[in-house]
Amino acid sequence: MKLEAVRRFALSLPETTEEPHFASTSFRVRGKIFATAPPPRDHVHIFVSDVQRDEALALYPEFVEKLLWGGKVRGLRIELVKAQPQVVTELLTRAWLAKAPKSVAAKQSGQG
Repeated sequence: MKLEAVRRFALSLPETTEEPHFASTSFRVRGKIFATAPPPRDHVHIFVSDVQRDEALALYPEFVEKLLWGGKVRGLRIELVKAQPQVVTELLTRAWLAKAPKSVAAKQSGQG
């Protein structure tokens, strides 16, 4: 998987923007970051719940690892070259849903 595919999918989610975040690029919904891609852009960091993180770590150890941020585990670090696209898009969706206001999240689920 390439970052361009991650970008296309993330930006397809309602009200998502791509903005700089220090040296990284970030994907945000209403200003809240749900994923970042640090240089050299061969990984994506996805901010999911602890339960979702632990599930992904157990199921996909070949391309998923813990993301340490500020000395704590904050999400997942995905190695894009090895990643299964459907897993990445599912994790991005979960991260987006966790950050999106309910009114915006309803648009994604077809309820709005």
